[in-house]
Amino acid sequence: MAKIKLDLHNIFNKGRVIEDELNRVISDAVEKKIALVEIIPGKGSGQLKKHVLRFLDRPEIKKLYHRIEKDDKNFGRVFVHFRF
Repeated sequence: MAKIKLDLHNIFNKGRVIEDELNRVISDAVEKKIALVEIIPGKGSGQLKKHVLRFLDRPEIKKLYHRIEKDDKNFGRVFVHFRF
């Protein structure tokens, strides 16, 4: 199964760049029919993870993927599943 990984550690404080990267990775997954995207906001205070989840909850984004999964073993990781 093909997977795309996006690690947000290096850009945690750059709001516009985060938005651009999230848009890019979701678009790439749809365009290339990738079944899974792993987004790593890191553990930290949880604010970046909340930002990622709010992004994924937008109606125009939500319609592109099948479901999201919060890793129960690693708080700092979110999986986005696609169905093609």
